[in-house]
Amino acid sequence: MKLARFWRHVVMNPLRAARAFPAAVMDAIQHEIAAQELRHGGEVFVVVEAELTTGQLWRDLSSRDRAREVFAMQGVWNTEDNNGVLIYVLLAERRVEIVADRGIDRKVDPQEWRRIVDDMDGHFRASRYEEGARFGVRKVSDLLATHFPVRPGDRNELADRPIVL
Repeated sequence: MKLARFWRHVVMNPLRAARAFPAAVMDAIQHEIAAQELRHGGEVFVVVEAELTTGQLWRDLSSRDRAREVFAMQGVWNTEDNNGVLIYVLLAERRVEIVADRGIDRKVDPQEWRRIVDDMDGHFRASRYEEGARFGVRKVSDLLATHFPVRPGDRNELADRPIVL
């Protein structure tokens, strides 16, 4: 375990996460997800995590591997058309990860996901968390709208409300 990484997680806490993502920002993200999901048949789910546990750090769990765990735990993989997309934010490391289910992931070039993450990172580095999250939701939705247009009978399979772990 790298000491610098450990300390980034020690100084981050749920109170700091709540300052970065207060209720008003969570509401705005929820409204953005709901509005964007009217454009496509996919599912966008946002998770913010303040810090990893000591055990996770000791195992040297990467933000990518943690995002995959959260993807599974939250059931983002369990959509009818395998088109769920998780936007995962690890505040302690200022890392954004996008994990897409196989239905959408096989249709999107990895560089497209990377561009979204890089642009979100720019917003977050400037402490523009609401703008960064809403931007990410819009860009992911653009890809979902291209590959999974709305069909009659589409239903909302995942909650629109982002969560903080």
